[in-house]
Amino acid sequence: MRHLLAAYDLSRDRLYGHIKPRKRRGEFLVFLRYLRTLYPPEVRIGLVLDNFSPHLSTNDDPRVGVWAAANNIELAYTPTNASWLNRIEAQFQALRYFTLDGTDHASHHAQASMIRRYIAWRNRNAHDRRFREIVNRAKVA
Repeated sequence: MRHLLAAYDLSRDRLYGHIKPRKRRGEFLVFLRYLRTLYPPEVRIGLVLDNFSPHLSTNDDPRVGVWAAANNIELAYTPTNASWLNRIEAQFQALRYFTLDGTDHASHHAQASMIRRYIAWRNRNAHDRRFREIVNRAKVA
């Protein structure tokens, strides 16, 4: 099993992603640090997150919330069972359509390579008609 940690920049219409064997707070913090490097420190970043446990700041492990506050990042959580409010979900629909539907990758490495190539293609071709049709069909919010 592999996990895609991903972010979608609405203003730049760019998708960013890292594929990891696990999706825990440590991996999530590494991804947050990567996202922070994409913008100057004075630019506030707003992240919309689902309620998956690595995203949450809990009393037992507040690392995510503490790091975000110290690095000018605002975390906003979608309501439970309302992931469709997160604009990245439409991007995932296109990713599944172009890279995963009807495939049988020989290995995790091959699948990860396909996803990375898709993200690079997607960012170069964000205005492709076929791509836009799929994303627009998936948009709810």
